[in-house]
Amino acid sequence: MSTTAGIADDLIRARAVLLNPGPGQRRLAAEPLRGALVDLHDFWLASRAATIGMTEGVALVAVGALGRRELVPYSDLDLVMVHDRRPDADRLAEAMWYPLWDAGIGLDHSVRTPGQVVQVAATDLRAALGLLEARHLAGEKALFDKVNSAVRQSWRAGIRSRFDELVEMTNGRWERNGDVAHRVEPNLKDGRGGLRDVYLLDALAAAQLIDRAGPDVAAARLLLLNVRTELHRLAGRARDVLRAQDADDIAALLELGDRFDLARALSGAARTVAYAVDVGLRAARSALPRRGLAALRRAPVRRPLDEGVVEHNGEVSLARDAAAAKDPALVLRVAATAARTGLPIAAGTLTRLADTAPELRMPWPRAAVVELLSLLGCGRPLVDVVEALDRGGLWGRLFPEWGAVRDMPPRDRAHVWTVDRHLVETCAQAARLTTLVARPDLLLLGALLHDIGKGRDEDHSVVGEGLGRQVGRRLGLPERDVATLAAMVRHHLLLPDTATRRDLEDGATVTRVVETLGGDPQLLELLHALAQADSLATGPGVWSPWKRTLIDELVERCRAAMTGEPIRLPEPLDEVRRELAGRAASTGRPQITLRVASGSGDASGTGGGEVGPDEPTVVLVALPDRPGSLSLAAGVLALHSLEVHVADLRSHQGIAVDTFGVSPRFGRMPDPAVLRDDLARVLDGTLDLTEALARKERDYARPAGLEERVRPRVLWFDDEATGAVVLELRGSDRIGLLHRIAAALESCGADVRWAKVETLGSSVVDSFCLVEVDGQSSLPRPVRRRIEQAVLAAATS
Repeated sequence: MSTTAGIADDLIRARAVLLNPGPGQRRLAAEPLRGALVDLHDFWLASRAATIGMTEGVALVAVGALGRRELVPYSDLDLVMVHDRRPDADRLAEAMWYPLWDAGIGLDHSVRTPGQVVQVAATDLRAALGLLEARHLAGEKALFDKVNSAVRQSWRAGIRSRFDELVEMTNGRWERNGDVAHRVEPNLKDGRGGLRDVYLLDALAAAQLIDRAGPDVAAARLLLLNVRTELHRLAGRARDVLRAQDADDIAALLELGDRFDLARALSGAARTVAYAVDVGLRAARSALPRRGLAALRRAPVRRPLDEGVVEHNGEVSLARDAAAAKDPALVLRVAATAARTGLPIAAGTLTRLADTAPELRMPWPRAAVVELLSLLGCGRPLVDVVEALDRGGLWGRLFPEWGAVRDMPPRDRAHVWTVDRHLVETCAQAARLTTLVARPDLLLLGALLHDIGKGRDEDHSVVGEGLGRQVGRRLGLPERDVATLAAMVRHHLLLPDTATRRDLEDGATVTRVVETLGGDPQLLELLHALAQADSLATGPGVWSPWKRTLIDELVERCRAAMTGEPIRLPEPLDEVRRELAGRAASTGRPQITLRVASGSGDASGTGGGEVGPDEPTVVLVALPDRPGSLSLAAGVLALHSLEVHVADLRSHQGIAVDTFGVSPRFGRMPDPAVLRDDLARVLDGTLDLTEALARKERDYARPAGLEERVRPRVLWFDDEATGAVVLELRGSDRIGLLHRIAAALESCGADVRWAKVETLGSSVVDSFCLVEVDGQSSLPRPVRRRIEQAVLAAATS
């Protein structure tokens, strides 16, 4: 047993009281809590240092959160013991570290001489950034001052040779962790616009390359720290990613309303920090000390880029003779030039434009519209340019409607961006599709505005239609184009919703879409491209191969109907399916065939590897038609990690013939013979499907604390065009969910004609066409209530 056991017990007890005060004790707010934690640890560490004789020739130094006096509840302690070659340094270190280890306190530590500290700071960039935050805790203050001064001098002297490494490290961190602003679940510490970026600004200021950050960054820093403090306290452990399910509690603790108010505040704070870092890095690079021949070079020249726009020192700036007050298109010309060249807009230029640029009158001059379309068509560079304009107050002048969606968090978990960022991301994706449409200008404008109606109580598509019409007229578009733009916003969900939740083999489905679009092929073409751009900008995996296949099929049938061609629908049961049913009937065993979605491939034997992992694949299943056939087949597919996207259910001479559109969750498609054998085992009772799926779900369960469930919800749709009744389940995805829901429907006597499953991140939208229950096709309310209860129970079991 360690001889130091129990030494830090008083520290642990005091920390516990601060974090979880007892009845009648005051709960400290986030900022006072950090101060109390710093004071507590400072006192204990100083007392311990005095007890073990840490006085002359040695100093205890705090770096990291304790060094900054920003200790959040479960931060590690970062400590350095600096000694002037004391022979008992190791003994002192052990006497200091071991009580903390025994108490279970996270500790990063080192023991170094002054020369070693300076050497580490000169060779290890991460260590250097930490040492810039060093603070004396105990021991010889003069020794600390000497080392601290040497580290800071080394940082200033070496910044020119280390700046590129600093930028590369920062970009790598951003790439790994994404943005704090606009993200649904941001990394408060390491994300772009997070706390590490605030510390980066401090480091640049310590190198005397930029001034200390202003009050806006200080306010953003405080909010980020407060949220991180409450996140640690709520989680009971170190955590830097703010999850959606924690946001309401943290918002209440910080008196910021609900999670949407918190998300807006965080996004605004992170945008402030990110913009300050962007400007700071550019200013720092310009301020780097020059040596040798570089010191003799002339100042950078101003290279003309466009009318009134020049490049100066790697930034887009206004020409000296640019008359912003007399040139209504200048703001957009600067923006389009920046996006086209990939150069940032100079901060001074944004300020000058904000102070002098005139309001664009309605209708906009043609030159301004041309520059706007040039900006929107630049793709990825558009994102940073719009962010810069918005930070400078210029984007809101161009589009006053933007204020309602700025920093607005999405209300469904499939979206990874705030609404305003999603609109810009969609426009960037649409820029890649402009060659596929006859009117690329309308595609770009529709992408920019498709969700502009969010943030109101009404249907955002309906509200957006009016706003789209308003923007179109402000731009001076012809009235026909205004109507098309408004219709794009109004119906931007029509194709994906229909393709993934309706029966495409029913002619009434196609007729309804065609009538909704007024038979306009151009509008159909634009909505087709917009659906892809919107999905790609929503989040990973939303634009799946199966979603693309379904939408393409729907568009092709609608286009044929609009041009007067007959709609060619497939036969109720084609030759391949009839032959498969025949084999199942003659052998008395289930039959399974794999095909690529186009039907050009077949892997009915043992060659399941012929179907690639990224190809939309069809699984044809034939087995005796009996209650439970859908749930059994779906369960076997889930057992082999196949994600079902669509299911079509038919019968032929007493044989159920089910068609499943699938894709593997990982790896390649399984051997169809293995699927067939497992299904046969399930049918003869030698394989307990329920237990096998439960075991698989346990094996692949997410780690404790990461499993997130949402309350499932059932919606009913009565399709007047087709007469079908569609049940839609929205909830959390899980292994074997389709099997469970199908079993619940079958237990209620529901006859399922088809099923479609749309996976959106960790959520699903499952649609089931129910054609008859106990001989009644309309599904009266009591029957629906019984079905709904069974489905909800299955989704939560």
